[in-house]
Amino acid sequence: MRAAPSNTIKAACWMLVSIALLLLMAVSGRAITRELDVFQVMEMRSVLAFFMLMPLVLKEGGLRAMRTRVLPSHIARNAAHYIGQFAWLMGLTMIPMAQVIAIEFTAPIWAAIMAALFLSERITPGKAIAIVFGLTGVVLIVHPSATPLNPGHLIVLGAAFVFAVSFIMTKFLTGTDSATKIIFWMLIIQSVFGLIPALRVWVWPSLEIWPWIFLIAFSGTFAHFCMARALAYADATVVMPMDYLRVPASALLGYLLYQEQVDGFTAVGAALIVTGNLFNLKRRASPRHASEAR
Repeated sequence: MRAAPSNTIKAACWMLVSIALLLLMAVSGRAITRELDVFQVMEMRSVLAFFMLMPLVLKEGGLRAMRTRVLPSHIARNAAHYIGQFAWLMGLTMIPMAQVIAIEFTAPIWAAIMAALFLSERITPGKAIAIVFGLTGVVLIVHPSATPLNPGHLIVLGAAFVFAVSFIMTKFLTGTDSATKIIFWMLIIQSVFGLIPALRVWVWPSLEIWPWIFLIAFSGTFAHFCMARALAYADATVVMPMDYLRVPASALLGYLLYQEQVDGFTAVGAALIVTGNLFNLKRRASPRHASEAR
């Protein structure tokens, strides 16, 4: 598959939808893991999402069109993502949601560095500012007066690193496979990875939890579809800093749903994150920068 032409506006739109779906996944994940083991949640999500994806698979030509020449890369990408997703869901059961999302946002920093090392993407001044502002904002949100470090923080930090590996491999895969094909193989491979662990802890979900299970299957799957589409339109070092917007959004959700207070550190951190992203996007859209790129 030929890569899509670079288009920062389209990348931003796809990424905003991905952010909204990832927030829905966090809320539903917290609700489900109060009753079910993380392994079971991940397996049910993958199996249900496979059937949700089928309309897009049929639209692209059916199962025959899902053949790929880079299956080992899909397996490697999903091994990293499976580990990261497991650690992320575990973190949701151990520390507040706003802290999970904030710590997760070391991932774009790792992704930017790896993209420069392995994808030959330049870290321009605009990208560097977005990364620095974003990291500073995250540090302010998780300020020294926050909850002391516990194993949950370390688990989510590990998740952030392997998520960065997954992001970079997704960018690589968008050069050969469509977003639908990337998600198709994600669901198959992760279903295989998680089958035995899920069966070992399986319990039948209560009736009340099923809507959350369907929601996490839908939001988790199509968040990745939207992210893959965004990565097809722009460099990883542009797309991933946009995801910083999930930090202030999660703080707002924490306040509305779980009565987590939004303090001055969070407000200043959110402002830095938004400012860095807007500066980066504005600079890429300016005629001078376009001329420099040419």
